[in-house]
Amino acid sequence: MAFFMHLSREEYSEFVCGCGAAIINVGITFPINKIIFRQMLHGVGLRNAASQLMNEGFSTLYRGIYPPLFQKTISTSLMFGTYDAIQKPLLESNLNSRLAKVIAALVAGTAEATLTPFERIQTLLQNNHYNKNFINMRHAIKVIATDYSVSEFYRGLTPILLRNGPSNISFFLLREAANSYIVIPPTAWTGYKLFKEFLTGAFIGALNSALFYPCNVLKVHMQSDLGGPFKSIKEAAIEIYQERGNRVSYFYRGVHMNYTRSFISWGVVNVAYENLKYFLKNN
Repeated sequence: MAFFMHLSREEYSEFVCGCGAAIINVGITFPINKIIFRQMLHGVGLRNAASQLMNEGFSTLYRGIYPPLFQKTISTSLMFGTYDAIQKPLLESNLNSRLAKVIAALVAGTAEATLTPFERIQTLLQNNHYNKNFINMRHAIKVIATDYSVSEFYRGLTPILLRNGPSNISFFLLREAANSYIVIPPTAWTGYKLFKEFLTGAFIGALNSALFYPCNVLKVHMQSDLGGPFKSIKEAAIEIYQERGNRVSYFYRGVHMNYTRSFISWGVVNVAYENLKYFLKNN
């Protein structure tokens, strides 16, 4: 709490812009994300995963949206806000700028990992195996809190930590490089600026989604269990490898849809973030 009390208006705006960008993003990309989830969980092709959702009907299409909506809203807010708030004092202390950015990105990624319970609930609600076990997000939380230990909410934390920090470093460093090399004149057409902002976020997001896709596969596999012993990363990787015909390439089932979703998702996030930031700065 003391940390937030010392933030300036400009630093608060980073949290607000991240929050707004996430809300816009989740509303647009959730159906795509659900198809990818089924591919991760069952190791099936795009057509098979889409067929599953069509057979279940529109009434369940947005089932599970509240956990990612809350998680992404807070997560993206923490990502941009914490990165900015940590980076500034490090730069003011004359620390090497590249190192300051890396540290700030790692801290932001670790802060985001505190939201693991949202990803955990989302996994259970999107898994058709549990369609009859949980009515909604509130019911799932109640069942886990009542019938299991608090640690059950953090199943799959390790792959999330391995994903968040490095992907944040990649995003912020590449985004800064793109903004440095692709300079838009102040008199440029507004649509050109939006196009540049979209492509910057889109290409970085797609790259990161492909690089860290196995972390998400491991996370989904680990979080698809409810109760029982926790699996290590090694145990989960061996299980997935054996279940999918001893082929490493099957760890990437769904990666095409995932980087397509990330391309759209992070393009939307970057455009929304930059324009919300511009609006708050000038009002």
